[in-house]
Amino acid sequence: MDKYRCTVCGYLYDPKKGDPDNDIEPGIEFSDLPDDWTCPLCGASKDQFEME
Repeated sequence: MDKYRCTVCGYLYDPKKGDPDNDIEPGIEFSDLPDDWTCPLCGASKDQFEME
């Protein structure tokens, strides 16, 4: 499972943890996140993330 970092604020999306604040359960790969998912810290879109 690859981790992705927000290039705007540095938030790290870890699929093992998910994004519980936005109802994204653990085990969801970054590529499987909804297209309208945004960084929970700064609101950046998915295209602002890079694989770590």
